[in-house]
Amino acid sequence: MTSEQDEQPVHFLTWLGFIAMCIGMFMAILDIQVVASSFPNIGAALHISQDRLSWIQTCYLIAEIIGIPLTGFMTRVLTVRWLFAGATFAFTLASIGCAMSSNFAELVTFRTIQGFFGGALIPAVFTTIFELFPRRLHTVATVVAGTFAMVAPTVGPAFGGFLTETYSWHAIFLVNVIPGVIFGTLVALLVRVGKPDWRAIADIDFLTIVLTAIFLASLELMLKEAPRRHWSGGFVDTLLVACPISFALAVQQCLSRSKPFLELRRLGDRGFATACFLSFILGMGVYGSVYLLPLFLGFVRRHTALEIGEIMIVAGVAQVISAPIAAMLEARVSGKAMMALGYILFGAGLAADGFCTIHTDLMGLFLPQILRGAGIMFCIIPSTRLAMEGWPRREGSDASAQFNLMRNLGGAIGIALVDTIVEQRTSAHADHLISRLQSGDIDAARLVGLPTALFHGHAMGPVGETMKAMIGPMVQRAALTQSLNEGWFLLAALFVPSLIAIALVSRRDFSAEAYSARGKGTALLPARSPL
Repeated sequence: MTSEQDEQPVHFLTWLGFIAMCIGMFMAILDIQVVASSFPNIGAALHISQDRLSWIQTCYLIAEIIGIPLTGFMTRVLTVRWLFAGATFAFTLASIGCAMSSNFAELVTFRTIQGFFGGALIPAVFTTIFELFPRRLHTVATVVAGTFAMVAPTVGPAFGGFLTETYSWHAIFLVNVIPGVIFGTLVALLVRVGKPDWRAIADIDFLTIVLTAIFLASLELMLKEAPRRHWSGGFVDTLLVACPISFALAVQQCLSRSKPFLELRRLGDRGFATACFLSFILGMGVYGSVYLLPLFLGFVRRHTALEIGEIMIVAGVAQVISAPIAAMLEARVSGKAMMALGYILFGAGLAADGFCTIHTDLMGLFLPQILRGAGIMFCIIPSTRLAMEGWPRREGSDASAQFNLMRNLGGAIGIALVDTIVEQRTSAHADHLISRLQSGDIDAARLVGLPTALFHGHAMGPVGETMKAMIGPMVQRAALTQSLNEGWFLLAALFVPSLIAIALVSRRDFSAEAYSARGKGTALLPARSPL
């Protein structure tokens, strides 16, 4: 935009159209978490066994991860206006299909459709920020979009629990219908950016799409299923072969074509590559924490879905409060300093949760949630600008897709890592606690919640079956707490590389010269000839 365009006021209807897009994105992100608290109800109603319930979540994530990279191409073909409106309407119809499902196969099919079209909504919003608004409003628009994007995973479990307890599990899907129709229509009427380019269909590399889909699907399946199968068996072996081969072939295709499916040469820009890495780490922390905390509150503290949501809302409130503060400081503090502060706060919040006991509740979880909630916007605002500022309009949608894809991939990997810890370490902790209790360890008794007066530091005699039945659940509860704590510490440790990456960023990466270089195309590596 020219300086004259930058000074022009933005019409109210433009903001209304953008807010409509943010709400559509909010619905898509919310649907990742809103189902979690309703698993038992859905399983009982549709006769789905417990070991198959995870597919309700997994199929959504797989389809979303595949849908995100397609956003850049579809934006060029349809424009962001019609892509977003069409994806919102399709998402709404799929939600109705989910609510009307009568068996496992139908629900998984409609959840897959939901995830695919929901994946198109997330990067489209962040692309539109840099197309609808002048540069002076990019920070404000990013705060608005970032707040919607990060509050959704936090309120999801509480919202889902409330709807299920108040109405039925069908309500968690039907609640999307009216907002989908209203806000999809508003986007179609109010968002006017670009013109459709139907000729771009001829440029699509279907081979790369297939390879990318195989890679992303096999990666997600591997992260979800391999830990449960102890990384062995024919299915896991197939994934271990398909994932790296499809990745290597997809990368080769993207680097060798003049109009690739994803412009991987953009990673030659240090600022963009750093922002993508930071997005990946943040995704690990955000989605990993939203996975761990309900596990602790539900299985250790034995709270209901609604009570879990009421505790988790603390992080959302902290985020909303910190958003305007982060926006104000963005103009006064360097992007590098803001990112460092954000990732330190978030990492500290993760580490603080690693000291939980079986008695920890709202007050013990209050400060860690405040730290994470306050840190999110300090992470998002400068990293989004570092990733998105300065790209030509035609490349903006691709850049947004890559940037947002990294956050979702980080979330999937983060969940898989902590899930592996919880599954594999809990039994080991339980065996160790039992051994310590049999030796009369007072500290072990305190961890489990047994009266310490019964333990005197020397070996105990035989334990009866009645006592085993009483103590067994208490030991499992304490062991789960210890494995969850290890999950928190792992997530916190993964934030250390983010601080190293931030330290390597220079002030020039946030400069007008760096953004201008992107606009001139000089930030990209030269294309390679096809092999």
